[in-house]
Amino acid sequence: MKNPIAERITDFIKNYHPFSELSYNQILQVANTCKVIYLDKNEILFKIHDEIHDSFYVVATGAIGLSITSDSDDVLIDKCDEGDVLGLRPFFAKDNYLMTAKAREETILYAIPIADFKPLALQTPAVLDFLLQSFASNTRNPYDKTHKGKLISENVIYDDHNNEIQYYQPISYSTDPITAAVNDIVQHVAQIMSNRRIGSIIVQENQLPIGIITDKDLRSKIATGLYPISVTLDQIMTTPVITVPENLSIAEAQMMMLKYNVGHLCVTKDGTNQSEITGVISEHDVVVSQANNPGVLLKKIKRAHNIVDLKLVRDKMTDLIQHSIDKNIPISHICSIIGELNNAITKRVIDFAIEKIGTPPPSKFVWLDLGSQGRKEQLLLTDQDSAIIFDDVATENHENTKHYFLHLAKIITKKLNKIGYEYCPADMMASNPFWCRSLSDWNSQIRKWIQNPGDKGILMTTIFFDYHCIYGDENLANALTETINNEIENNELFLAFLGIDALKNPPPLGFFRQFLVESDGEHKDTFDIKARALMPLIDAARILSLHMGINKNTNTSYRFAKLAEIEPQNALIYEACNEAFLELLKFRTEEGLRNNSNGRYLDLSNLSKLDKVKLKNDFQPISEIQEVIKNRFQLTYFT
Repeated sequence: MKNPIAERITDFIKNYHPFSELSYNQILQVANTCKVIYLDKNEILFKIHDEIHDSFYVVATGAIGLSITSDSDDVLIDKCDEGDVLGLRPFFAKDNYLMTAKAREETILYAIPIADFKPLALQTPAVLDFLLQSFASNTRNPYDKTHKGKLISENVIYDDHNNEIQYYQPISYSTDPITAAVNDIVQHVAQIMSNRRIGSIIVQENQLPIGIITDKDLRSKIATGLYPISVTLDQIMTTPVITVPENLSIAEAQMMMLKYNVGHLCVTKDGTNQSEITGVISEHDVVVSQANNPGVLLKKIKRAHNIVDLKLVRDKMTDLIQHSIDKNIPISHICSIIGELNNAITKRVIDFAIEKIGTPPPSKFVWLDLGSQGRKEQLLLTDQDSAIIFDDVATENHENTKHYFLHLAKIITKKLNKIGYEYCPADMMASNPFWCRSLSDWNSQIRKWIQNPGDKGILMTTIFFDYHCIYGDENLANALTETINNEIENNELFLAFLGIDALKNPPPLGFFRQFLVESDGEHKDTFDIKARALMPLIDAARILSLHMGINKNTNTSYRFAKLAEIEPQNALIYEACNEAFLELLKFRTEEGLRNNSNGRYLDLSNLSKLDKVKLKNDFQPISEIQEVIKNRFQLTYFT
């Protein structure tokens, strides 16, 4: 008996990969076992850490958003539309899901049982290739060149449960491969491999790959006497050679090596054996590439025995930032990764410091990072900003307790300096008695700043409001946050002072739309991107978030995203500010990497005409957000 629902499913999915590789009857066979799933908007299909399902899914109508967890916040990394495949993890892996799949609108899905589909996939190489590529690269459709979705190399997965970062980045490999012809003599090629210290040579004909000679071939075929060393390469080469496209991720390279049980891959222009050879990937390349993988770096931090080990990791982080920017990985993701690695380094340093003192802390305490690192926006090596809150103790024990934590902080800041984190020029560090206090002392100081918002009070609060707990008892920081919120609530005077401070740097363009550059001093004729462009947005996000009670996260991008969610009437302005902030941060990071500096001062002569236009466009949201602040806090007559 005919099944009209199965026929309807067949007629739909036959037009999409990988089902288009199957016959109509094969697809119909699969469709007869499918289930139709209806999801309302925002309904979850599966969540991070959920046990894997027995099916994978095809979107029939609607859209599914795929998100990861970064800094306890959901980050959308891709959207699956009509015909897209998702949920392939149980097809290849038995561990739990690493992402959340949620309907972005009313959605209909076809659930395809893996047990029924797997035999067909294994019998059809084109189907298996599609699924392998889709799973390894995390693309909804690896064959769609226009709308591939985000590669896993562009995604960050911060797994709070395992406290690990899994990050699949493009693999580095030799882009100058040694090649030989089929009639070359094995002895000659073996000598080249020995002299060049390489483990393989691609055999080519008319610049196209037709085979490969590896160390394994020499050992198994020549050293054993199976063939004399005088034979030509065509006698012992492995053919066909496995070819892959450029910009392959580490995960994809590993999957291909596992799939074909090989130790080398030939890179060609379009990934086929009918295009020019451009490189070769070895198992060694996979190992080396993983050395800069954030997950590997995180493990190295945790296993570090001394400051030298941590400095080596911090140096590699610079390479990671450069590599990520080169691959156009979103700057927000890079910030999240580097922020977690910076936090991990500080935690390890605190462990070292406590071990060095030899006695445990005399009370509960929490170490806070302030400023850019507190906001997780410190990509380049800038100065340290930190504070300690320790629990209230009996009056007679207060001085000794404070002395312990000051001593601890001095060891910590000194070790961080050796790693490469500069001392704060203004001495805003936990090693300064002013920044190392009991909870009661901090509560008292915060009240003074807020109740008497002079220039110094505003400066101190803007720094202190951007803190992040690194080590110790977060309840101490939460108690301080509660004090801040209580003091700010309905405190129009303080918010007005904070608003005026946020307006001190207007959009940095002159009357004729020329850049406002430094007029004298060491940085004459350069553009101060921090003070003139980034800080106005950072300050705006801070005051508006404080006003709206947004205190879960101090990251500027997060603040703007939450503001857009809470105030839909201003959402377009907040979203524009978010985009501008991230692009400006990227400009600063690129400048810093280029000149081994903190990137604060841009040499405009190094920017292309297009980059200058982008930079100027990023200034428009500054004007718009400052108008919001003027109106919100009635500052029109003060500015």
